[in-house]
Amino acid sequence: MRILLVDDEVEMAEPLRLALRREGYEVDVAYDGEAGWEKVQQQRYDLLILDWMLPHRSGLEICRVVRSRRDSTPVLFLTAKDTVDDRVQGLDAGADDYLVKPFELRELLARVRALLRRPSTLEPPPVTPASQLKIADLTLDAANQCAYRQGRRIELSEKETQLLEYLMQNSNQLLTHDQIYEHLWGQSSEKPTSNALAAQIRLLRRKIEAKNETTLIHTVYGRGYRFGSTAEG
Repeated sequence: MRILLVDDEVEMAEPLRLALRREGYEVDVAYDGEAGWEKVQQQRYDLLILDWMLPHRSGLEICRVVRSRRDSTPVLFLTAKDTVDDRVQGLDAGADDYLVKPFELRELLARVRALLRRPSTLEPPPVTPASQLKIADLTLDAANQCAYRQGRRIELSEKETQLLEYLMQNSNQLLTHDQIYEHLWGQSSEKPTSNALAAQIRLLRRKIEAKNETTLIHTVYGRGYRFGSTAEG
């Protein structure tokens, strides 16, 4: 289990990191909100432990953005804010639990265990049928510019989302270079270079076809591309 701890109090964060590691957890630490948010985007965590008041970006803001992306990773707030209104605000932002400083270490560890006993958060979050496409083990959430495969979330650019959506909507069909160019760029005044499509395909493949995963984008040499779990279509 991997945990992210974000707290600007080094004298608290370091002993807590060591205590969590003694319990067998992998622990990453960030000492300000911006660094914490960067880690959230780079790594999938099983639990986020966030201080409320942080430099640059608050724990409350991090929690709200995580929830706005329909990410159900458990969030535990550590904070000196102890009024009912504060607790309500934190829970309304999407936090799963709330622990007021100072706290007993054994209570924190018990709450961590309880949160990590919940069902895995690595499954794709629910998306509306209008924005969902699923082929083989790949799910595209076009509305949020991301995809899911083998339990991992894949962030996509706008152009990558458009390309993957078009390929999946026409799975097992040959799409010519001209068809894809027209769909992606249409009558745009900014004409792409001749290798723009190949570059987009290459970038998309790197994201959705990790090592040992089945190839989904198949090149039909001299003609175009076909999307599917097998090369035939």
